[in-house]
Order: sequence, then C-alpha cells, then structure tokens
Amino acid sequence: MEEAAELADYLPLSFRSPQEQEYVAFLWDAFQTNYTHGKYQFAFLAYHMLAMSFVYFNIWQIKNAEPVDFAKGLIGFGKDVEKNMMEATSPFTFSKVNERTILRFLKLIACDNGKIGTYSKLVDDRNETAHPNGNIFFSTQASLDAKIREILRVVSEIQDHSTPIIERCYKDFLASNADPEEREYPEPADQIREVLVHANYMAQKDMEICMRTDISMLIEGSHAEQISAMHEDVIAIYGHD
Repeated sequence: MEEAAELADYLPLSFRSPQEQEYVAFLWDAFQTNYTHGKYQFAFLAYHMLAMSFVYFNIWQIKNAEPVDFAKGLIGFGKDVEKNMMEATSPFTFSKVNERTILRFLKLIACDNGKIGTYSKLVDDRNETAHPNGNIFFSTQASLDAKIREILRVVSEIQDHSTPIIERCYKDFLASNADPEEREYPEPADQIREVLVHANYMAQKDMEICMRTDISMLIEGSHAEQISAMHEDVIAIYGHD
C-alpha cells in the first residue's frame, strides 16, 4: 500500500473543478478500500484508472505547451474528435478517445513505439480484468503489488519524457509572471499556485522538475531579480526533504 501511494506525487496538486478532485479522491478510496479488504482485482481497476488519469494530465500539458505539435498529432482523427480535443476544457475530455489511441500522443514527448506498446499492454490487462470472463487475475496481494510496481515504472518513465515540456512551461511562466506590476496576483506564492500549478495541473513531480530547471538564461535579461526571487519561492514552497 505504501508503494502504491507514490502515484499521488504524479497527480495534480490542484484541480480546475471540485468534480475533478472528487473523482480522483473517489478512485483513491476505491483502491484503498478494495486493497484493504483483499479485493485485489477491483483495486487494480481503480489504480489503473488513476494511472490513466495521469496520462490525460500529461497530454493536457503537451497540449498547452506545444499546441502546434498537438494539433499535428490529431491528423487522422475525425473532425468531431479533432474539434473536441482542440477545444477541450478538461484533461478528462481525452477519455472520449480510445485509450490505446490516446497513448499515441506520447510520441510527442519522444516515447517510441516499443514503449507505447508496453503501455498499451497495461490497457489490455485492464480490459481483461474488467470483463466477466471467469478469471481472477489478481487473487493475492503479491500479484497486485507486482502490477503496481510495473505501473509505477511506466508512470516514472513517462514523467521523465515529460521533462522538456515541464521545463518549457516553467520558463514561460517565470518570464511572463515575474513582474509584480503586470501579473494577476501581487504575492508570488499566489501567482505560482494559481497560474503555474493550478492552470497546468502540476504534480509534485512536475514541481521537482521546475526546481531543477536551469534558469541562468532567464536571469540575464530584464526582471532578472524578480525571476530569481520567484524561482526561490517555488523551491521554498514545493521543495521537500
């Protein structure tokens, strides 16, 4: 159970709507309840849905940071799907697309076909588990724990591929929001929380990438002092020993 909780660090620190937050909280509760009571098959289903939610949040970040590449990734989709994806106001809009298909968008962060094939296998495992086929694939805690480790490995791998996207998002944020005379909130902590974390569905793991980002080029230009100070605020707020 403790290892499974690591997935929380890959999920958003803040959501755009109470419904989104309630949904993720519901999945966590479903996982924990079924895991505790030995209903490992159903615990896997909830955990897989949490992992796919992570994928949706990841693709949302790609959409925001690289809209041109994201639009190119929609080539071959029907017009209605393309319109819904481009005008999406929530990452959960992506659930309208087949999961194996949505995983193809990870090519935009340099995940090759071999890796995407591995990720798709997890979708196949979920589909087999969810159907009434007379099989209990996860009858022991050990079998589920092994699958959880596999899911966490995949999630960590996708997160690593996301590093350039998060770095670009963070640099754009610092460059556009350092001047207190032009930003929405006078207090840096409020600006960071609302404009960086909340708007981009940033997770703790995303913030760790932000904290490691090389901002030396940014502090050679205008507002260098404010940019450096805001970066230090990010470290102070989201850095954990």
